[in-house]
Amino acid sequence: MDSRRDFLLKSGMATGAFGLNSLGAIFGQNVHGKAKKGKLKLTFKPYTLELAHVFTLANSSRTSTPDVLTQIEYDGIIGYGEASMPPYLGESIESVTKFLSKVDLSQFNDPMEMEKILDYVDSIEPLNKAAKASVDIALHDLVGKIIGQPWWKIWGYDTDKMPNTSYTIGIDTPEVVRQKTKEAAPYKILKVKLGRDTDKELIETIRSVTDKPICVDVNQGWKDKNFAVDMSHWLADKGVVFIEQGMPKENVEDNAYLTEHSPIPTFADEAFQRLPDLIKCHGVYSGINIKLMKSTGLREGHRMLELARALGMKVMIGCMTETSCGISAAAQLAPMVDFADLDGNLLIKNDAFTGMKIVDGKVTLNDWPGIGIKPLKK
Repeated sequence: MDSRRDFLLKSGMATGAFGLNSLGAIFGQNVHGKAKKGKLKLTFKPYTLELAHVFTLANSSRTSTPDVLTQIEYDGIIGYGEASMPPYLGESIESVTKFLSKVDLSQFNDPMEMEKILDYVDSIEPLNKAAKASVDIALHDLVGKIIGQPWWKIWGYDTDKMPNTSYTIGIDTPEVVRQKTKEAAPYKILKVKLGRDTDKELIETIRSVTDKPICVDVNQGWKDKNFAVDMSHWLADKGVVFIEQGMPKENVEDNAYLTEHSPIPTFADEAFQRLPDLIKCHGVYSGINIKLMKSTGLREGHRMLELARALGMKVMIGCMTETSCGISAAAQLAPMVDFADLDGNLLIKNDAFTGMKIVDGKVTLNDWPGIGIKPLKK
């Protein structure tokens, strides 16, 4: 921690907003002395996210999402995280709490050793991506608070480049779709769930209400590549700006064919989860959808962003239905992406935090240290 502290002092990263005395208070002692040592303590509790509307995809519907809220405490400072578990991730409250029960952070004395800590967490079990993300997010929140800066500043991002976020409209009856479209009036771009035989009717219904840009998430619902290409041209004519996961992820050649012949970009979602998947998606899709819950958190999400940019791929930052904890964590990457789909907290009725906001349809970050959240008082 001493070397990290010295770097911050020399670079001025932390002194601009807090000053030397505040930095010393954060580290536990005078800034010229050694930082106070302690132990990292992980705690967690199950939480159920209650959806404002029935959420319908190509192959399923639900009214809630299981979630686990996490905390990592170090010398009185608390970092917050969460694991959100939509069905397709294959995780549950039972599997997440079982995994988190195996995580022993008390063996670590220095939260600044993030690589060491997160390598250890990743090694415990091969899967459990959302569970790992809950630890990663809480650790990033904790370290950002120790440093005294939000992660978008630590990474040096320019918030003048923040994208608009899309607002998701699930598959439903024309009457409900029109209602949801009107409720989405503050948003500049709409995200529509497709993948059933009512796709064209759904788009036409939305177009009867608004001419805003639309992006579509097919959730692997199209099965024939020629049909998918025909739909891509029809959708482009209707003002759709990109297609997310048009065909089943295992149909690699068909997805590549769609990308080659589509007039609008294609994005990998179910086909893309962790960093090694990025190389497999290069040349098959136009871009990737980074979601912290499937990528084990911010550390890997940041690496994905850097590699995708190096490969010339487009990048979207997405989400599950989550509290403002997970959404605000993902939003730290938003200044560097082409598209944002960060409305997961807006789709629930019982958010446990306040954090990033959507202002005039745009993702808007704050200056709060860490991932930029505060718990809501119940």
